[in-house]
Amino acid sequence: MSLNRSEKQAVIDEVTGLAAKAQTLVIAEYRGITVADMTKLRSQAREKGVTLSVLKNTLARRAVAGSAFDVVSDQMTGPLIYGFSIDAVAAAKVVADFAKTNDKLVIRAGAFGGKVLDVNGVKQLANIPSKEVLLAQLCGLLMSPMSRTAAVLAALAAKRSEGAEEVAPAEEPAAEAAAA
Repeated sequence: MSLNRSEKQAVIDEVTGLAAKAQTLVIAEYRGITVADMTKLRSQAREKGVTLSVLKNTLARRAVAGSAFDVVSDQMTGPLIYGFSIDAVAAAKVVADFAKTNDKLVIRAGAFGGKVLDVNGVKQLANIPSKEVLLAQLCGLLMSPMSRTAAVLAALAAKRSEGAEEVAPAEEPAAEAAAA
C-alpha cells in the first residue's frame, strides 16, 4: 500500500520524534519471521519500553537525518525492523534476546551515543545489566561497608557482654570473703 505525501511526512515526523527521545537504535532484518513470532517480539518490546517499527528505509533515513542515528543510514537496506529505546540497553536486550531463540531475526547494526555498533557491539550492549539492576548493585556496594561494620560492632558487644557475665560471678565470692 502506497502512502501519499502527507502520510509519508507524518511517518517521518513520528520517527523523528522517537529518534529525538531515544538513546539507542537497533536495526535487525526480519525476513522469514512468522506473524506470531513478530507479535511476540512486539509484545516483549512494549513491556520493556522499546518502540519497534517496520518502516520504509527511505523514510527511516529521512527521519534520522541530522540525529545521532544518522551514522547507520548506510545500513538501512532490505526488510528491517527498527527498535528505538529511551533506556540505553533495552532495545539491544529485546532484539538480542529474541534473536537467540529465533534465527530468522538477524541483527544488522545499531547506534548508541552517535557511534555505530556492529552485531557484536549490539550484543555487548545487550549484556549490560538494566538500570534497576545497576542501581541495586550500587546500593549493595554502598551498604556493604556499613553492614560489615555493624556486624563487627555487634560481635564485639556480644563478646564483651559474655566476658562481663563470666567476670561478675567470679568477683562475688571474693567480695564476700573480703567483707568477712
